[in-house]
Order: sequence, then C-alpha cells, then structure tokens
Amino acid sequence: MAAASTPAIKALVQAKVDHRVHAYEHDPRSDSYGAEAVSALAAELGIEADQIFKTLVIELGSGALAVAVLPVPTKLSLKAAAAALGEGKAAMADKTKAERTTGYVVGGVSPLGQKKTLPTVIDETALLWDRVLCSAGKRGLEIELRPEDLIGLTGAVTADVAVS
Repeated sequence: MAAASTPAIKALVQAKVDHRVHAYEHDPRSDSYGAEAVSALAAELGIEADQIFKTLVIELGSGALAVAVLPVPTKLSLKAAAAALGEGKAAMADKTKAERTTGYVVGGVSPLGQKKTLPTVIDETALLWDRVLCSAGKRGLEIELRPEDLIGLTGAVTADVAVS
C-alpha cells in the first residue's frame, strides 16, 4: 500500500530503508490501539503479538518528553525507561502535550518522523525479531521494518523496559 503517506513513511523512504506498510480497518470506538493492531495483523501476517510494538510518550523527571517503544502485550516500566534515558523518574505524558510535540494523534504516534525528535528507548526484545511493526503515524497503519533500522533512525537506546 503506497497511497498513504505520513511523516514516518516519508522518513523511511528518504533514508532508503526497506519497509512495508500494513493497513487495517481502525474502529473509532477502540481505545486500545495496540490491541486493535495485534488482532488485525498478527494472524493475517503470521507473526507473534510481541513483534508489534506500541509507542508511548513519557515525561521525564527533568520535564523533557521522550518515547518508549515496546511490545503491545506488555506494560511499560516507567522506572526502567527513565533509567535507560539517564533520568531518575518518568510518568506518562499529557495527551495534548504528546500530540503537539510529536505531530501525531495518540493511537497513531510513530517513533519515526516526529515533529520534534525525542529521546527514544526501545525494548531490547525488538532485537529478537528479524522484523518488527510499529505505528506508521496514523491509526490503522503500521510499518514493518528491521529492528536495527528502527533503532538507527530514532537514535534509540535499547533496554529492558517492558514488563508482562
């Protein structure tokens, strides 16, 4: 599917990174965007739920925003994410502030192509897979790419930030 273009997809094309875009029907009533992506794509693509990553915007103790990328079925350890980014603590960011800073709506925040590039931590389990999926910058749109490319393009650190 080449019709949809978001800043995340444009960033991948510009960097000449091999990727695939996967679209699925987003239900506007859904409030669990990651679970929706898993139920729509995992079986269809023959992949594990843990290969589909969600992007969460957090506010560090210093007041700066950052991004944590982790498998959809897991929860974020705010303490581990803060430590990986050299901070003492973190909290989930205010939705409006997150949207304004990234340029994406919640549920469609991509770690790529953000309006303002934020410090990023990606859960180390991404490296267990040949390919991972993350938001393409729009609800109902995912990007499939090599985890090494995701890490390189975001300038991310990897750490154990996910808990079951």
